[in-house]
Amino acid sequence: MWRMSNAAAVMHSNLLIFIWRRKLSFLLLASGLVLLGLWTWAILIDTTKALPALTQQADRQSSEANYQHVHIIQKLIAQANRVLRAERQKDNADRSPPPPAQRLLGNVRFVRPTQAKKAPLPLAESFLFEQERLKILEQQQRQRNAGMEELNANAEDDRMLSSAERQTQYEHELQRMGVPTVAGIGPDGPRAPAERLVHLDLKGAPPKLSFLKQLLPVLRALGATGLLIEYEDMFPYSGALQPLAAHNAYKESELKDFLESAWVEHGLSVMPLVQTFGHLEYALKLFEFEQLRELPESPQSICPSRPQSMALLEQMLTQVIELHMRPSANATPSTPELPIKFTHLHIGCDEVQRMGECSLCRQRLRSEILLTHVISLAHFVRRRWPQLHVVIWDDMLRDMTLSELQNSQIGSYVEPMVWVYANDIYHFIQPQLWDTYSKVFPSAWAASAYKGAFGESLLVPPLQQHLENNIRWLAVIAKEGGRFAKGLRGLALTGWQRYDHFAVLCELLPVGMPSLMTSLSTVSKGYFSTNPRDNELLRVLRCVFQPDSRRSGHPWLELHPNAHHSQLFAVCSYPGHLVFKYALRLYDKLVEVGAYLQQTRDHSAWLSDYNVRHNFSSPLRVHELTVRTPMLIEELRVMARESQQLLWEVYDEHTVAEFVEQHIYPSINALHQQLSSGQTLLQRRTWPQRPLPLSLEMRQDMGLITLEQQHEHQPQHLH
Repeated sequence: MWRMSNAAAVMHSNLLIFIWRRKLSFLLLASGLVLLGLWTWAILIDTTKALPALTQQADRQSSEANYQHVHIIQKLIAQANRVLRAERQKDNADRSPPPPAQRLLGNVRFVRPTQAKKAPLPLAESFLFEQERLKILEQQQRQRNAGMEELNANAEDDRMLSSAERQTQYEHELQRMGVPTVAGIGPDGPRAPAERLVHLDLKGAPPKLSFLKQLLPVLRALGATGLLIEYEDMFPYSGALQPLAAHNAYKESELKDFLESAWVEHGLSVMPLVQTFGHLEYALKLFEFEQLRELPESPQSICPSRPQSMALLEQMLTQVIELHMRPSANATPSTPELPIKFTHLHIGCDEVQRMGECSLCRQRLRSEILLTHVISLAHFVRRRWPQLHVVIWDDMLRDMTLSELQNSQIGSYVEPMVWVYANDIYHFIQPQLWDTYSKVFPSAWAASAYKGAFGESLLVPPLQQHLENNIRWLAVIAKEGGRFAKGLRGLALTGWQRYDHFAVLCELLPVGMPSLMTSLSTVSKGYFSTNPRDNELLRVLRCVFQPDSRRSGHPWLELHPNAHHSQLFAVCSYPGHLVFKYALRLYDKLVEVGAYLQQTRDHSAWLSDYNVRHNFSSPLRVHELTVRTPMLIEELRVMARESQQLLWEVYDEHTVAEFVEQHIYPSINALHQQLSSGQTLLQRRTWPQRPLPLSLEMRQDMGLITLEQQHEHQPQHLH
């Protein structure tokens, strides 16, 4: 009996040990049964959803119940996975051999901690309830798709609003930077003009061709497509026309090399400009061509009625065209290809101030004289070089009627270049005139300015005014270009160096570079880009720092109405930057000297012209007023020597001398005169009693009479 009970106990103990060792399998089996029941339950619920007899309310309740059941299944799956992972980790820990590093102390065992590795789930368990997981993902995706349709609709509305918002933000940023704002010009505005020409006026301060070569890659990078070159007396005329060339005119070989470099290396076309009516002072001032003037006393314009006049102009055009047709030194007259892109010739014809006044022209209408002369020249060019198009300035056509222009058929011979350098373009070219031009000419050009337009003798161009002129031209081109059958070809950015042959210099080309670069990059893009990363201007400038408005709190470009420049151009380098920075310092010094002279001569009471004429003043006051004069004279002399060093990199010695004589010498001379007057006043030791007499010469100049003369002219009264 005891043995039977003992055997039963042993059997029971063995059963418990077997169950304990196989506890993981039993748990898996139990979990599988439970999950199988839940899966069957879910399938039955899905089947009931498909019954056609259920109403819409029942479908909605079933959908809600299904969502709850799926949520419960998802929770059970996650709980079962956690239990399985925990049991497997524990079983692996019991079966693992003891670690090699362990030590005993009494009854306590110290074991080095070990990190258990997670065992992967069996394949069957990994794919457990995959169908339910897919259903959950599909349901979530349907919810996302439903929301995306609404988001897309809202995004379309946002895009429609963002265009106006972007324009508002753009104009606000322009105002911060001091850049002129023109309606319709912005990132979403019209396209840029197809052609962007840079005008080089060589009739004053002609730069060395080595410097002009440095400009070519800069102009190309900023978006220029060609050059408009006005040579005047810098062209190397030869033969009977050799007297037309200045003594420092370009050499033919050097000019050919420059022209080839412009096209071959940088892809810039060339449009030469030869004046053929007005602005012919450089030719008509000479004894050899004096007889061709419209009026003997004025060499400004040529008489078109004389046969010798047309002969001279045809020779001039022929020499200029042939040099541009075959600029290569190794070319022959039979060379068919053009080493440069030369498609247009500009023959000037602007500002003909004296016309129809000589004995040969007096009997003809001014409009007839002009149109006949222009057509004759254009016919000569097109007959010999049919591939060339002829361009003229438009100002002499503005007062002509539509019938006069159409009857002359001038639209078949030339293309007008409409020029306005002011900000109100429509004040000079009204819509009616645009309509007239479009009915006469299939296409036309426009011309703005980057220097030489706001003062005959300026030292530094007003950058902001020139930029506004160019931006306003963008708006006019976009609006009026559609009138013409072939549209407006492009925009020429003019940079005048003299107002005419006899005028003094205006802004030098290196000093006008900031204005040129800013305007050129703007018209090439179609608008001024406020983003420094997107503006080609900063790609060309070599700055010692990267402009960042977020760090400084200031925009990267700041223009102001009363300023000639932005600080950006004073800290960055570009061709001619040293001359530009020198011109700014010279401008400030000349302003300082001018204010000093005005204060001592006009506002003080001891060094005025009255004091000097009468040699009557206080020595102490005169000494105080002239104490700074020697120091200012020496400072201007230093700046004159500095101009020699800087300008020799760009100009020859003749231009350097002219610049110093025009801008620096007058101030030095005025200071010397003031100092001499002060020294004369200081030499006197005694002074006469008042009143001081008025000289007879001054009385006569002012038409005053003496008291004796007044008595002589008074009528005698009879007593």
